[in-house]
Amino acid sequence: MKDVQGKTAFITGGASGMGLGMARAFLDAGMQVMIADIDAENLKKAEVELQQGGAKVSSVVCDVTKEQSVFDAADKTVEEFGKVHVLCNNAGVGAGGFFDELSQSDWDWVTAVNQMGVLYGIRAFLPKIKSHGEGGHVVTTSSMAGLVNSGAGWGPYNSTKYAVVAMSEVLYSELKGINIGCSVLCPGAVATNIGKAGRHRPSEYGKSERKLIVSGDGSAVNPLLAKGLNPNIVGKLVLEGIQQDEFYIFTDPRLQSSVDRRFERIKRGFEWSARSRALVDTNSPGSIKDGA
Repeated sequence: MKDVQGKTAFITGGASGMGLGMARAFLDAGMQVMIADIDAENLKKAEVELQQGGAKVSSVVCDVTKEQSVFDAADKTVEEFGKVHVLCNNAGVGAGGFFDELSQSDWDWVTAVNQMGVLYGIRAFLPKIKSHGEGGHVVTTSSMAGLVNSGAGWGPYNSTKYAVVAMSEVLYSELKGINIGCSVLCPGAVATNIGKAGRHRPSEYGKSERKLIVSGDGSAVNPLLAKGLNPNIVGKLVLEGIQQDEFYIFTDPRLQSSVDRRFERIKRGFEWSARSRALVDTNSPGSIKDGA
């Protein structure tokens, strides 16, 4: 979608971090933007800031764990701007802890935001994007944790971020042949507030004092994020990815080596399986007999 002038974008998690960075980039490119967030106070502040200079921006409080809330936000976006062209499923949270420490509500909360929130966004907005025939784009924020193992204590976060990479890959296949693009954003360290996301955890998911952690040593993620990439740069990168119809959008090309190592491990698994006695002795398809 090269021509974005005058087009409308909807962004979840738009009150701060990468979502706000996307909003700034889109508005600078002449787009109209609806920012959505569960944090009503910061959402209003962001809207006031973005409206300076006459930018066409509005906001809507939205809890992506509630399907109706997302559908209501979609209706309000069309009511406000007439059409919607770009969906940015950007809201995300994390709860850190080992498998035997995390509660069911920890898993349910992270899954509700990071995975089900994406599903609700696609269900609510894709028909509206298709309806006007002008084309559009769907961007979902995953993470490098959606491609590689982040280490001990990242079970819910990694699982959901892997899931939305898969969801995006399937959606990409379903959108082939029509003028709606699809991207998955897999950022490395970015200066966001995800480490504090628990402040807005809905009551039905209980409370947890656990924090998102970096690795098995239990080190807190916030100091790492504070040194991360400026979210405004990520916003510009996402805009560029939309305009060039790029599926995978990475914020840190240096992390390619981490993906390479993962796929080397996968490759070794295939090589071992091809020579396993269980498959070789039964002459199973793909097996390699000794000396072959």
